[in-house]
Amino acid sequence: MVLRGFYFSLMDKKAEDHFEKAAKQLNEANNELYKPKEDVVSFIVCKNSLFAIENYLKGYLAHRGFETKSDETLDHLLERCRLLDSKFNQISIDTIDCSMDHKNDKFCEDIDKVSSCFNSADSLDTFLRKQQII
Repeated sequence: MVLRGFYFSLMDKKAEDHFEKAAKQLNEANNELYKPKEDVVSFIVCKNSLFAIENYLKGYLAHRGFETKSDETLDHLLERCRLLDSKFNQISIDTIDCSMDHKNDKFCEDIDKVSSCFNSADSLDTFLRKQQII
């Protein structure tokens, strides 16, 4: 019984760490978007948004007691979340071209695309807050 409690407190810590990283990354992407259009570094918005999505999804899975792997795609993480809670069907990352493999060298250069990526991350943040998970 003590071991089970230890495992869940460890997973709670992992979830908290993922959620903290995600919030920081989302904030960094948001700060970049507040710059004048010609000064926005799209790479910063894109990568921070993608990593925020990854950390929010991994945080939810850890919150539910599940381990994740470093090489899981965003699509796979979201599908795992959907299997646990059908409310995740409200979340869409279809506008993210690199959701299958966000760790490669692909990133969006177009300001509209990075804004869409940021909006996906922001929507996930809002969703998790409404569900009182974070």
